Amino acid sequence: MSFPLYAPAEEHDMLRETVRALADEKIAPHAAEIDETEEFSWDVYKALVAADLHAVHVPEQYGGAGADALATVIVIEEVARACASSSLIPAVNKLGTVPLLLSASEELKSRYLAPVARGEAMFSYALSEPEAGSDAAAMKTRAVADGDSYVLNGTKMWITNAGVSEYYTLMAVTDPSAGARGISAFVVEKSDEGVSFGPKEKKLGIKGSPTRQVILDNVRIPADRMVGAPGTGFKTALATLDHTRITIAAQALGIAQGALDFAIGYVKERKQFGRPIADFQGLQFMIADMSMKLEAARQLTYHAAAKSERAMAGEPQKDLTFLSSAAKCAASDAAMEITTDAVQLLGGYGYTKDFPVERMMRDAKITQIYEGTNQIQRMVMARQLLK
Repeated sequence: MSFPLYAPAEEHDMLRETVRALADEKIAPHAAEIDETEEFSWDVYKALVAADLHAVHVPEQYGGAGADALATVIVIEEVARACASSSLIPAVNKLGTVPLLLSASEELKSRYLAPVARGEAMFSYALSEPEAGSDAAAMKTRAVADGDSYVLNGTKMWITNAGVSEYYTLMAVTDPSAGARGISAFVVEKSDEGVSFGPKEKKLGIKGSPTRQVILDNVRIPADRMVGAPGTGFKTALATLDHTRITIAAQALGIAQGALDFAIGYVKERKQFGRPIADFQGLQFMIADMSMKLEAARQLTYHAAAKSERAMAGEPQKDLTFLSSAAKCAASDAAMEITTDAVQLLGGYGYTKDFPVERMMRDAKITQIYEGTNQIQRMVMARQLLK
């Protein structure tokens, strides 16, 4: 790769300006309404598709923009600065398709990545189950071979963009006697007979991105929709998260940046005791700490993104698992602290829906939970350090 390990190249900076302008014009004005109505915004999706920002990571050979991992991070970060729910469009499109990029046949990649690149379909990722969250290998969803088909039965839980995505990378047990090595990955289509969705979860944040169960009732799919060889699904799932935890870090950075930017503007305008509250050292120290935590998390995330790009290009990166967990954990913890402090800086106003920081605080919380809770991330990091 031509770009240095940490610093974005000039084209990354130009991309940031493009995405920020689009987000400020087409996404930010609707963010409060998206949160209030709890509806997926097809208008935002269309705006992202029109600008080719909905799935920038898809390689050019499948009709995509072929953006590197750092560019993808910047897109997600800038969309999340305006609206966290909307940032899950590029983020989850990556999450759903990375298993194919890592493990699928060329035929499967061409068949499913091209419609995503064209903006005709979104792609979700279905790993978790009601009783298999952090312990994903304990999943119960079964895929039973039947001739040249597999028949799938089970329930997947907490699936982001379920119901609006056309395609799902779904993990299911093909050999119950083999534990994690008996799990295989499949592409399931929304239109497959027997696929249905549970009611939308009523959530604290990211309300404009539906989270639902994916229910499989005797869903028969062709055997050629298996991603990789039988029994490699769990390995693919974990390898995928090494790349996509970085996109959750990016989302956290964007949410935090949005809150910090708003808080800085507010403290410079708000007057108490006859002067702007930005003049008070106690608040200056808060702003300084918020910015410091954000920049530290950003540098770690960009470093991890550069490693991810090299790994996708076929250069093994032995520290990618550690760095992606560290980036996700550091950025999401920082986002929670920064958004909470932003609410504090706005005082009573910060606690009302008239201002965006309470939404940002609610949205930040999920980044500490999904794609592996931060407690799991610390276990992953420790395992990498101690092995």
